[in-house]
Amino acid sequence: MKTLEFTFTTPTSDIQHDMLITMLGDLGFDSFMDDDLGLKAYCSEEHRDDQAVEELLRMDAFMGVRLLGVEEMPDKDWNELWEASYQPVVVNDRCRVRAPFHEPDPSFEFDLVIEPKMSFGTANHETTAQIITLMLETEFQGKEVLDMGSGTAVLAILAKKLGAARTVAIDNDEWAYRNAFTNCELNGVGDIEIVLGDAAAIHGEYDVVLANINRNILLRDMHCYVDAMRPQSHIFFSGFYTEDLPFIREEAERLGLRYMRHLARNNWVAAEFVKE
Repeated sequence: MKTLEFTFTTPTSDIQHDMLITMLGDLGFDSFMDDDLGLKAYCSEEHRDDQAVEELLRMDAFMGVRLLGVEEMPDKDWNELWEASYQPVVVNDRCRVRAPFHEPDPSFEFDLVIEPKMSFGTANHETTAQIITLMLETEFQGKEVLDMGSGTAVLAILAKKLGAARTVAIDNDEWAYRNAFTNCELNGVGDIEIVLGDAAAIHGEYDVVLANINRNILLRDMHCYVDAMRPQSHIFFSGFYTEDLPFIREEAERLGLRYMRHLARNNWVAAEFVKE
C-alpha cells in the first residue's frame, strides 16, 4: 500500500507540536519526523483524509501551522529510518526508557524496553517523564497499582520493577492493549493484568493510581479512580497543562483527595494527591 508524506510548517511551540502529532495520530497517521522543512507526517493511502486535515488546521490551537504539500513516497523501510532518529530517554539518572533496537545499559537501575510504535508512553513526552520522576520518589514495594490510560504500559512496568504487587494496566485503544503485552514480555513482567477498556473496567481497590490521560477525561472519570482507592492511597495525574491544574485540584479536593505536589515542564504538569 502506498505511503503518503504530509509536510507541515514547523509548529510554533512544543505544546502545539505535541498536540498536532496526537491529533494527526487520531486521523490515521502512524509516524512523524522533524526536519529543516517542518513536521513530516506519514499515513497510508487508505487513511488519507484531506478534509479532516484541513479542518484540523483551522482550529485555533494550530494557528500558524500550514500544510506545505503531500507526496507519494517510494518504497523504503520507513521503520528503519525512524529508528535511526529515535533516542532513549533518561529520567533522574536512574531510569532509562529505550527501544528494543538500542543496546542495554546495566549502569541504570531501571533499563526499560518499550516497543514505541503509536502507543503513548515512551517517556519522550514530558507527562510520562514527569510521572516517572514522581514514581522514583515513591514507595511501591508490595503495593497494588492501577495504571489508567496505560498506553505502552511503561508506567505499569516501572511499578512492577519498583516492587509493586498486583498491577493492572487499562487502555481503551486496541493497539495500545496489544502493544502492552509485547512490552511486558520484553521487560520480563508478564504478571501485569492488561485490560482493554475505560474507567468502567476498574475493579478492586488500589494503593497507587497512575492516570496520564488528559484534562477532560481526568475530570470526567476522577470519581471512578477515587472510588477504587484505599484510604491513604496515592494518585498521580498528568496529561494536562499548567493552567488546568486548578481545575484538576478543585475536583480532586471535592472528591476527598489532598494535594501533595506537582512538577511542571514546558507547560505540562504531573501532580500527586493522596486520599484522606
